[in-house]
Amino acid sequence: MPEVREIVDVCVIGAGHAGCEAALACARLGLETVIFTVSVDSIALMPCNPNIGGSSKGHLVRELDALGGEMGKNIDKTFIQSKMLNASKGPAVHSLRAQADKADYSREMRKVLENQEHLSIRQIEVCSILWEELPDSSKAEQSLKKITGIRTFTGTVYECKAVILCTGTYLRARCLCGESITYTGPNGLQAANHLTDSLKEMGIELRRFKTGTPARMDGRSLDYSKMEEQFGDERIVPFSFSTDPDSVQKDQVSCFLTYTNERTHDIIRANLDRSPIYAGIIEGTGPRYCPSIEDKVVKFAEKERHQVFIEPEGLHTNEMYISGMSSSLPEDVQLAMYRTVPGLENCKIVKNAYAIEYDCINARQLYPTLEFKAVKGLFSAGQFNGSSGYEEAAAQGLIAGINAAMQILGKEPLILDRSESYIGVLIDDLVTKDNREPYRMMTSRAEYRLLLRQDNADLRLRKKGYQVGLIDEKQYRELLEKEKTIGEEIDRLKNTFVGASREIQDFLEAKGSSALKTAASLAELICRPELSYKSLAEIDRNRKALPEAVIEQVEIEIKYEGYIARQLRQVEQFKKMEKKRIPFNINYDEIPSLRIEARQKLKLYRPVSIGQASRISGVSPADVSMLLVYLEHYGQSKKGEEQSEKL
Repeated sequence: MPEVREIVDVCVIGAGHAGCEAALACARLGLETVIFTVSVDSIALMPCNPNIGGSSKGHLVRELDALGGEMGKNIDKTFIQSKMLNASKGPAVHSLRAQADKADYSREMRKVLENQEHLSIRQIEVCSILWEELPDSSKAEQSLKKITGIRTFTGTVYECKAVILCTGTYLRARCLCGESITYTGPNGLQAANHLTDSLKEMGIELRRFKTGTPARMDGRSLDYSKMEEQFGDERIVPFSFSTDPDSVQKDQVSCFLTYTNERTHDIIRANLDRSPIYAGIIEGTGPRYCPSIEDKVVKFAEKERHQVFIEPEGLHTNEMYISGMSSSLPEDVQLAMYRTVPGLENCKIVKNAYAIEYDCINARQLYPTLEFKAVKGLFSAGQFNGSSGYEEAAAQGLIAGINAAMQILGKEPLILDRSESYIGVLIDDLVTKDNREPYRMMTSRAEYRLLLRQDNADLRLRKKGYQVGLIDEKQYRELLEKEKTIGEEIDRLKNTFVGASREIQDFLEAKGSSALKTAASLAELICRPELSYKSLAEIDRNRKALPEAVIEQVEIEIKYEGYIARQLRQVEQFKKMEKKRIPFNINYDEIPSLRIEARQKLKLYRPVSIGQASRISGVSPADVSMLLVYLEHYGQSKKGEEQSEKL
């Protein structure tokens, strides 16, 4: 039977949030791209929570948008409720979160993919990766390979220059609900059962992780009068910097808050032996920061109740998502425990809660570009890298897509470090730490979070998006104009002074602020906690009308100037360590006084810089000092060799 062969530039395996961003990035950069999925109905599927963003995750979405990604634009088109979290706290932890219409979100993203030039969608399972040994691989500790293509289940071969693995939770997936086990992917979709063997043959290390999802209820069976209604923001802030804020002001749906109680917990405790988690049936490791309700009851036994959010799945369905009560308990136990929760006494389950196990990798096998160290042209993104969450997946997908394209186009890769983005923190944590459970982004993971706010993601990253080619000239010019306007307004405020006149003293007294003893600049007044840029309008005679986004940046830059300056100094020290590169072929066995554990870890992780090496568990400051001394000698030796060759 003749073999069907196609020639493309990039093959993206999986069409979840990572796959969509990866494929769009490659196609938008002019590369012929094919995205493979077991079902076109799973494109940008939201198999778990019906929302985008949240604490720290909102930062990822805005950064992704600043670089030219699609997730922010898509949620702006399909949200049904939006809220800025942590608004009462400092700007570093403000984070957008929006409830999505799940069906609309998937439908709109599919529409974007279908209409993207250079991009084709293919519903077929990929069963193997095709590769060849590199000629010089015998010199390396690990044999080096190069991607040549993929083969589908039906036998078609796609020759390509890069493959991006975005398999999500589909590889050898199985769903567990008590004693019932079904060998499917999320939401009852077909699992991908053939690719794992091919990856193992390539020498890729795989592991099993687990995640879970709560039940979906028929909204008509719930009593909302027993719950606390949760509203969206009065003034909606869009995720995308390209979205006109006026275009997203619309009526929103409500969510509801209720709680578990001791009766709920008693039912769970009485049936723990029937939970796959506690019965030893589940092999994979679950997420620490998104535990099942049975995990919560066991590990937080002192808590009398746990929050349960009731969230609508969309405008055209009665399904409600029972957030906070994911479970793998049997159906009869689920129904009994759910019916002890106020408002859920007569609930009817549409879809049972379940746990899902799947194959993924230890991401230490990847460079910060998300390319496999041992396989040139093979990139990886999303939950397959051991992370959790739609936003983490999409961010990785964009970076993997950009770097696959940059490699093919012969350009420099895009590597974001910890000091310039949450995406940089996410990827650095994945590739330098041995994550034994699904990784979740949190604001506490970012050392420089005052600089990495969600409000300034465009100012931090849009130029990089422009440089790689995903941000157009118009957006770039708008960014430059915004920067200029912010700088000019800050200068004006610092150089506009008011004296201790009666008018000013009366104004300050009315605002509950102390009187002036001498002249002060408007910037100095803004620094006072009880005053703001807007509150100074009546004494600021020369103020121009400025966009809200500009006003926000001006106020933050002035109020937090000292803290920002201090963090910038810390970043300067961090950058020095990141700039000290480590050759990939370095022989760690040659470095004297390096501890055995450090030697083992460095050989395992192959860090690309001193900074990255210093963050590997088991590598001490003393080991880093030894490494620095060796690299200094190594660099001098290389210079000597080069000079000898010239002579």
